Amino acid sequence: MLRYIVLIVYLAAVNIYGFVLVRSLRNAMLERSGTAAKKWKLLLAGLLGGALAGYIAMFLLRCGTDDALLMLAMPMLIALNAYALYLLLRAITPVLA
Repeated sequence: MLRYIVLIVYLAAVNIYGFVLVRSLRNAMLERSGTAAKKWKLLLAGLLGGALAGYIAMFLLRCGTDDALLMLAMPMLIALNAYALYLLLRAITPVLA
């Protein structure tokens, strides 16, 4: 049971971090300051499990939707995250025999 709680807390934290990164990317784009590092941070957060919240935040905040790298990579990372979550749940769930 503790494993599931840790997994839920981890996924919630990384998704919140992804949402905050999109918001900071939007603010950086409005100020025309360095956005390249923030894009790579967003991709890294997406790779670690926050792709869904980052992708949703991009549309909610209307930020980064003109960037081809983000628009192609985030859906692929969502699929990769879903598959990794499936494998992880399959590995930690005890087999009922």
